[in-house]
Amino acid sequence: MDVTSQHAALDALAAHFNGMPPVAGMQPQILDWQHGHLRLRAPLAANINDKGCAFGGSMVSLMTIACWGLVALELETAGLHADVFVADSRVRYLKPVFEDIVVDAEYDAAAEHAALATTLRTQGRAGIRLQARTLLADGGVAATFVGRYVAIAHA
Repeated sequence: MDVTSQHAALDALAAHFNGMPPVAGMQPQILDWQHGHLRLRAPLAANINDKGCAFGGSMVSLMTIACWGLVALELETAGLHADVFVADSRVRYLKPVFEDIVVDAEYDAAAEHAALATTLRTQGRAGIRLQARTLLADGGVAATFVGRYVAIAHA
Protein backbone atom coordinates (compact mmCIF):
# COMPACT_ATOMS: atom_id res chain seq x y z
CA MET A 1 0.00 0.00 0.00
CA ASP A 2 1.45 3.36 -0.96
CA VAL A 3 1.77 6.22 1.52
CA THR A 4 -1.14 8.18 0.03
CA SER A 5 -3.48 5.18 0.30
CA GLN A 6 -2.30 4.49 3.84
CA HIS A 7 -3.00 8.09 4.88
CA ALA A 8 -6.45 7.94 3.25
CA ALA A 9 -7.26 4.72 5.13
CA LEU A 10 -6.10 6.22 8.44
CA ASP A 11 -8.09 9.42 7.80
CA ALA A 12 -11.20 7.35 7.07
CA LEU A 13 -10.70 5.37 10.30
CA ALA A 14 -10.27 8.57 12.33
CA ALA A 15 -13.45 10.00 10.75
CA HIS A 16 -15.30 6.78 11.60
CA PHE A 17 -14.18 7.03 15.23
CA ASN A 18 -15.30 10.68 15.36
CA GLY A 19 -18.70 9.70 13.95
CA MET A 20 -19.50 7.61 17.03
CA PRO A 21 -20.25 9.96 19.98
CA PRO A 22 -19.04 7.63 22.76
CA VAL A 23 -15.78 7.01 20.90
CA ALA A 24 -15.33 10.66 19.92
CA GLY A 25 -15.70 11.60 23.59
CA MET A 26 -12.60 9.55 24.41
CA GLN A 27 -10.64 11.66 21.85
CA PRO A 28 -8.69 8.76 20.31
CA GLN A 29 -5.67 9.49 18.15
CA ILE A 30 -4.07 7.05 15.72
CA LEU A 31 -0.36 6.86 16.48
CA ASP A 32 0.83 4.11 14.15
CA TRP A 33 -0.31 1.33 11.84
CA GLN A 34 2.13 -1.19 10.38
CA HIS A 35 2.92 -4.90 10.20
CA GLY A 36 -0.36 -6.05 11.76
CA HIS A 37 -0.27 -3.54 14.63
CA LEU A 38 -2.42 -0.51 15.35
CA ARG A 39 -1.48 1.88 18.15
CA LEU A 40 -3.94 4.44 19.56
CA ARG A 41 -3.73 7.07 22.29
CA ALA A 42 -6.43 8.89 24.24
CA PRO A 43 -5.75 11.77 26.65
CA LEU A 44 -6.07 11.05 30.35
CA ALA A 45 -8.00 14.30 30.86
CA ALA A 46 -10.89 13.03 28.70
CA ASN A 47 -10.87 9.57 30.31
CA ILE A 48 -10.19 10.19 33.99
CA ASN A 49 -12.06 8.57 36.86
CA ASP A 50 -12.73 9.67 40.43
CA LYS A 51 -9.33 8.34 41.56
CA GLY A 52 -7.36 10.50 39.12
CA CYS A 53 -6.40 7.59 36.87
CA ALA A 54 -7.76 6.31 33.56
CA PHE A 55 -11.35 5.04 33.63
CA GLY A 56 -11.37 1.27 33.09
CA GLY A 57 -14.26 1.60 30.65
CA SER A 58 -12.18 3.93 28.51
CA MET A 59 -9.24 1.53 28.57
CA VAL A 60 -11.32 -1.45 27.42
CA SER A 61 -13.14 0.72 24.87
CA LEU A 62 -9.88 1.94 23.37
CA MET A 63 -8.52 -1.62 23.18
CA THR A 64 -11.81 -2.76 21.59
CA ILE A 65 -11.77 -0.07 18.90
CA ALA A 66 -8.04 -0.55 18.26
CA CYS A 67 -8.66 -4.21 17.41
CA TRP A 68 -11.77 -3.30 15.41
CA GLY A 69 -9.81 -0.62 13.56
CA LEU A 70 -7.00 -3.03 12.75
CA VAL A 71 -9.43 -5.47 11.13
CA ALA A 72 -11.15 -2.64 9.23
CA LEU A 73 -7.82 -1.28 7.94
CA GLU A 74 -6.55 -4.69 6.88
CA LEU A 75 -9.77 -5.47 4.99
CA GLU A 76 -9.68 -2.04 3.32
CA THR A 77 -6.10 -2.75 2.27
CA ALA A 78 -7.28 -6.00 0.68
CA GLY A 79 -9.99 -4.12 -1.23
CA LEU A 80 -12.80 -5.68 0.80
CA HIS A 81 -15.81 -3.91 2.25
CA ALA A 82 -17.37 -5.49 5.32
CA ASP A 83 -19.10 -4.70 8.57
CA VAL A 84 -16.87 -5.63 11.49
CA PHE A 85 -18.36 -6.57 14.86
CA VAL A 86 -16.83 -7.55 18.19
CA ALA A 87 -18.30 -10.94 19.10
CA ASP A 88 -16.80 -11.43 22.55
CA SER A 89 -13.89 -10.21 24.63
CA ARG A 90 -12.01 -10.63 27.87
CA VAL A 91 -10.05 -7.95 29.69
CA ARG A 92 -7.63 -8.02 32.63
CA TYR A 93 -6.73 -4.85 34.50
CA LEU A 94 -3.22 -5.09 35.94
CA LYS A 95 -2.18 -1.56 36.98
CA PRO A 96 -3.77 1.89 37.17
CA VAL A 97 -2.89 4.37 34.42
CA PHE A 98 -2.00 7.91 35.52
CA GLU A 99 -1.00 9.10 32.03
CA ASP A 100 -2.52 9.20 28.57
CA ILE A 101 -3.92 5.82 27.57
CA VAL A 102 -1.84 4.12 24.86
CA VAL A 103 -2.96 0.80 23.41
CA ASP A 104 -1.37 -1.54 20.91
CA ALA A 105 -3.54 -4.04 19.01
CA GLU A 106 -2.35 -7.03 17.02
CA TYR A 107 -3.57 -10.33 15.62
CA ASP A 108 -3.62 -13.22 18.06
CA ALA A 109 -2.59 -15.82 15.46
CA ALA A 110 -0.62 -15.31 12.25
CA ALA A 111 -2.54 -18.09 10.47
CA GLU A 112 -5.91 -16.45 11.19
CA HIS A 113 -4.55 -13.11 10.00
CA ALA A 114 -3.27 -14.67 6.77
CA ALA A 115 -6.65 -16.33 6.11
CA LEU A 116 -8.89 -13.35 6.97
CA ALA A 117 -9.27 -11.81 3.50
CA THR A 118 -9.48 -15.16 1.70
CA THR A 119 -12.15 -16.47 4.07
CA LEU A 120 -14.19 -13.28 3.73
CA ARG A 121 -13.95 -13.44 -0.07
CA THR A 122 -14.95 -17.10 -0.31
CA GLN A 123 -17.48 -17.38 2.51
CA GLY A 124 -18.79 -13.82 2.89
CA ARG A 125 -18.00 -13.96 6.58
CA ALA A 126 -14.81 -14.39 8.62
CA GLY A 127 -13.89 -14.51 12.28
CA ILE A 128 -10.59 -13.59 13.88
CA ARG A 129 -9.07 -13.20 17.33
CA LEU A 130 -7.03 -10.17 18.27
CA GLN A 131 -5.25 -8.98 21.35
CA ALA A 132 -4.44 -5.56 22.72
CA ARG A 133 -2.44 -4.15 25.59
CA THR A 134 -2.67 -0.85 27.42
CA LEU A 135 0.95 0.25 27.65
CA LEU A 136 2.65 2.35 30.31
CA ALA A 137 5.38 4.89 29.58
CA ASP A 138 7.79 2.88 31.76
CA GLY A 139 7.35 -0.16 29.49
CA GLY A 140 4.84 -1.93 31.72
CA VAL A 141 1.42 -3.25 30.77
CA ALA A 142 -1.65 -1.86 32.54
CA ALA A 143 -4.32 -4.04 30.92
CA THR A 144 -4.68 -6.89 28.45
CA PHE A 145 -7.55 -7.65 26.08
CA VAL A 146 -8.41 -10.61 23.88
CA GLY A 147 -11.36 -10.32 21.53
CA ARG A 148 -13.02 -12.25 18.74
CA TYR A 149 -14.26 -10.21 15.82
CA VAL A 150 -16.52 -11.12 12.91
CA ALA A 151 -16.47 -9.48 9.48
CA ILE A 152 -19.51 -9.78 7.22
CA ALA A 153 -19.03 -8.79 3.59
CA HIS A 154 -21.31 -6.18 2.11
CA ALA A 155 -23.74 -7.80 -0.31
